[in-house]
Amino acid sequence: MNNYVSYQLQDFIPFSADVYFRLLERINETWWPLHLLGLALGATALVLALKKRERLVWLLIAPVWAFVAVVFFMQYYAQLNWAGHYVGYAFLAQAILLLLLALAGFSRSKVSAANTSAVANSRPAAVAIGLGIALTGLLALPLMATLSGGGWWQAQVFGIHADPTAISTLGLALMLLRGWRLWLVACIPMLWLLLSGLTLWVLQATEAWLLFAVLAAALVGIAVLCRYPEKKA
Repeated sequence: MNNYVSYQLQDFIPFSADVYFRLLERINETWWPLHLLGLALGATALVLALKKRERLVWLLIAPVWAFVAVVFFMQYYAQLNWAGHYVGYAFLAQAILLLLLALAGFSRSKVSAANTSAVANSRPAAVAIGLGIALTGLLALPLMATLSGGGWWQAQVFGIHADPTAISTLGLALMLLRGWRLWLVACIPMLWLLLSGLTLWVLQATEAWLLFAVLAAALVGIAVLCRYPEKKA
């Protein structure tokens, strides 16, 4: 029993900060300029979310999650951590979930007239928080690499790397979804951000605090929406 108690968080991270950030560089060097397409898809999804075109948003985002699952996790991250393949399967499950959500055509508009005022009260706050989170994934996280001295080749970009993809998807979910569908879509992104945040914290990377801040903001947004449970028409 004492042997298990003696373990610390860093004992579960089988790589150093230098190795991890070199992995990011390798991914960026290999897949450039696909980053531009990823950013374009993310920006397009954000514009569509503001217009409440939910089905199109998830149709755009689902292939991105599948790409990150196969390329980021199974081809690269799994070289550092044996659990990378399993996380990749979780990202593939998220891609399938988003595709099913798009095909099913779930919409926040499917609420009763009696609940319209509740939606009106909750939506602006949720959209504001979600918009801020989505922009964090698209812009703030990539910029942090240069601000911390890592350079552009260590920048994490939506559609290529896991962290910005999870962050922006979480923001889009807050903008578009309510009730159990929000929890369903937000579960895997939030779990990954927690795991990645803890990993980066052990590696003493400044990005860890940004991931923790995103998690806190997302929980606030979900709490705001939970005040107004969705009612069927």
